[in-house]
Amino acid sequence: MTTPPPGPRRGALALLASTQLLLIMDTAIVNVALPSVGEDLGSGADGLSWVANAYLITFGGLLLLGGRVADLLGHRRVFLGGLGLLAVASAAGGLAPGADALVAARAAQGVGAALAAAAAFALLLLLFPDGPARHKALGAFAAMGGLGGVLGTVLGGVLTDLLGWRATFWLNVLLAAVLAVLAVRVLAPRTGAASGGGFDLTGALTATAGLGLVAYALVGGAGAGWLSARTLGAGGAGLALLLAFAAVETRAAAPLVPPSVLARPALRLANVLAALAQTTLFPMFFLVSLYLQSVLGYAPLGGGLGLLPLSLVVVAVAPQTGRIIFRIGLHRAMTLGFVLLCAGTLWLALALTPDGTFASTVLAPSLLLGAALPLVMVTTNVAATAEAAPEETGLASGLVNTGQQFGSVLGLAVLVAVATSRTGDTAGAGARAAAETAGFRAALLTGAALAALAALLSVRLHLPERAAAPEDRVPDPY
Repeated sequence: MTTPPPGPRRGALALLASTQLLLIMDTAIVNVALPSVGEDLGSGADGLSWVANAYLITFGGLLLLGGRVADLLGHRRVFLGGLGLLAVASAAGGLAPGADALVAARAAQGVGAALAAAAAFALLLLLFPDGPARHKALGAFAAMGGLGGVLGTVLGGVLTDLLGWRATFWLNVLLAAVLAVLAVRVLAPRTGAASGGGFDLTGALTATAGLGLVAYALVGGAGAGWLSARTLGAGGAGLALLLAFAAVETRAAAPLVPPSVLARPALRLANVLAALAQTTLFPMFFLVSLYLQSVLGYAPLGGGLGLLPLSLVVVAVAPQTGRIIFRIGLHRAMTLGFVLLCAGTLWLALALTPDGTFASTVLAPSLLLGAALPLVMVTTNVAATAEAAPEETGLASGLVNTGQQFGSVLGLAVLVAVATSRTGDTAGAGARAAAETAGFRAALLTGAALAALAALLSVRLHLPERAAAPEDRVPDPY
């Protein structure tokens, strides 16, 4: 059993939510800097893609292991270790002499991010019991995540233009160091103390390798081809290792993921819904920014600022999500969120035109999507963690974060492939803009269909009475 810190929980929440902002921002900020990286290091498109993909693969592959390690070694300790590794890897990226060294640094960044993310979310679950207090805390996480995507895009453009792409990595070093110092001051030494028990080494190896190979196949499929030998081999090997992991868990004395946990129907469905939410949301940010730049002619900074209204709505709605859940219930709030996500994505897809403007195409539907994002993120996180015992907080964190990360990777790979398949080779600026718009529209329609599927599945989610009943008498830490 863990001991809550004696200090105010508001400071701890600000720290943990700021960590979420840093991790989301890190993905966006480097993506904006990639063209400058290619020019400076002489790397081609394939090499540049792995500067982004190396981070996604290790981040997605190690979240589950990171959550379990946090349960065993202590959440505060693993959180600080993850931030430290992230800072060191970021410094290595800032000093990288070539593309290979930069890819290695990005992979190490992903390891640090996985440890920090899993431990941070587990700490939030420990500090805020299920009910209104946790709903507000998760709302703050959602707000910072939405803000991080846009802030990363804007800062990536500004820093790259003014100081060069290496400055984006040194910013990570500074922010991770500041957060680590604050964590020592804000989090009590025994926050998230080790829960004891053995460690399932075989399960850890098969799960991590399996998830890593599946992530490798997903992020590499769009470039190398879905039916290429490399993609099929990695995907097949990853799935085989995950099957081996499932078999190992039934026999392990201290399993990484106890079968009894996965036997909970509500937990399984909540994690699927969390993944589906990101399958639509994450590529939507990328596609909108790309549409604004490649079709409407915005500069990279302008493309990032085009997402600012959406983020402002997220920041405004997220703190109210707990109140919405209290008034209409978790089940209805989740379904409402997915319906709004489907409607907003569908509206955006139908609004896109080759000769439109930001105000006529992106602005209005993006505001609706800004309201949907915190609803789906908070409600799926609440449902995925509602049944977690204190000693399972890291495991619950690892599971839901893994689902969200793989939803992001899968959504980006599939929706970008859909968009690319509709674009083809076209001559002339007008024809090219029309083809690209058609591709973006097809991708967003696919995302809307996935959101509709999630809305239908959310109707089937029913938490057990004990987990579903919010602790309405928990004192509000705000």
